[in-house]
Amino acid sequence: MKKKLFLVLIIILSWLTVPFIGKKDFKRFYPAATFMGLYVLIEGIIAEKNKWWTIKTRLHSKLSGEFPLVLGPFFAGSIWILKLTYGRPLMYILLNAVVDAFFAYPFYTWFKKMGIWKLLRFSQLQLFMLFIIKSILMYVFHLAFLDKKVLSASAEAIKNSFSKSTYNESEE
Repeated sequence: MKKKLFLVLIIILSWLTVPFIGKKDFKRFYPAATFMGLYVLIEGIIAEKNKWWTIKTRLHSKLSGEFPLVLGPFFAGSIWILKLTYGRPLMYILLNAVVDAFFAYPFYTWFKKMGIWKLLRFSQLQLFMLFIIKSILMYVFHLAFLDKKVLSASAEAIKNSFSKSTYNESEE
């Protein structure tokens, strides 16, 4: 019961920070955070099947063990990190590395001592690297699929390439 309360507190405390993000930035970055949350939930299913780790304490038996982390710190933290660093990829990677190191080392160690989560076929370094890869994936997802500047520039480039090819064909 104490462990489940702790998991609920993690979610609540994470969401208490969300109003400080601002409505505009929340709307801008929540699709990337949602994408990453779904990715982490799927990854959790794969991890449990491959025995990369196990999550013993769940909020509900039918919910994924990753659910409290995805709904709380991963979601809110992803939006915060994107808000603070988007457009500055090096700063984004550095801030993510610090946050990911915190989750992979002291946070994981604390969860392991509490009996909530345990790595099986994964080391803490591998967990850290997995977090870094996911952060890069989220940045690229936002950049490629959600950033209107990038989308409009890509659409313009495609339009221009078709215009040039049509122009060249009409000359022949």
